[in-house]
Amino acid sequence: MAVTMNDVARAAGVSLKTVSNVLNDYEFIRPATKQRVQDAIAELGYEANLTARSLRSGKTSMLGLVLSDLSAPYYAELASRLMKAAARRGYRVMVEQSDADAAAELGALQGTFRQLTDGLLFTPLVVDADAIAARRGIKPMVMLGEHIMDPRFDLVTMKNAEAAAALTAHLLASGRRRIAVVGANTGESAGTAGLRLNGYRSALADAGIPFDPELVAPAEWRRDAGAAAVAGLLDKGVEFDAVFGLNDVLALGAMHELLVRGVKVPRDVAVAGFDDIDEARFASPSLTTISPGMDEIAERSVSLLLDRIAGREPSEQGVHVEAGFELRVRDSAPAGAPAG
Repeated sequence: MAVTMNDVARAAGVSLKTVSNVLNDYEFIRPATKQRVQDAIAELGYEANLTARSLRSGKTSMLGLVLSDLSAPYYAELASRLMKAAARRGYRVMVEQSDADAAAELGALQGTFRQLTDGLLFTPLVVDADAIAARRGIKPMVMLGEHIMDPRFDLVTMKNAEAAAALTAHLLASGRRRIAVVGANTGESAGTAGLRLNGYRSALADAGIPFDPELVAPAEWRRDAGAAAVAGLLDKGVEFDAVFGLNDVLALGAMHELLVRGVKVPRDVAVAGFDDIDEARFASPSLTTISPGMDEIAERSVSLLLDRIAGREPSEQGVHVEAGFELRVRDSAPAGAPAG
């Protein structure tokens, strides 16, 4: 027979209301009383009916997180930071992987996943703003990323264009003039890739260097695609003295291909990325990259979402936040002119 709250109350010598107060973290309970109840819970093996509790309180103390691919290092590291930020505020995080599938992204906005969570941290890559607005429901939601930048939604993102311009300017200042960009298309101007390409082009323009479409190598954001893109440039005889991978895994794949081909990094070709994933520090050579403020993104997105849940954020319009960034100069693209 399952242990009940009445059993706990009898074992602890308290009322049923006191047991309920302990389970719901009511703050005005004497420490000794709270300890007796917790000891009784542990001794009897009582398990609270969280579903019933959430129905009564209207709160689950759970946040939802929807990301496209947890095998991608950036998303995995961001998820870890989001979970820690939520835990510091007494919340846990339930994660859903969408695989950049429209049905999965829309499905996360409704149904059991939404019912079990008080608010949603959402990184859409496929569906549009109107589709999300039609299905968002009444529970708060904070967007992450750049796919949708709409005044109807709260958004926490990074300074993609500015950061990419800073990285490109660093490569130019070190004497590089033919900087290949891996992971974009020449016609892109929106989304993460488009914004970073815009930053690259802006830095070239500021330096008086013409943009060369031949140096833009499209690629999916994976290591093998980064390697293949650089291999394609080399095989076509495109001359370049630096590679800017629009994320770190692209840059790491590119650097691997260069080293396999006997191209010295950074002497012959400098390599830089974007995201500052853990692996960037331990690559050989270590990877110059942009740290996009992952900790700030996690803290501010969780804080904003909890403010919405608690009714502390008065703005009816979406609040848009951009985290700061830092250039991490390492061995793959050091400061100063390349050695002869």
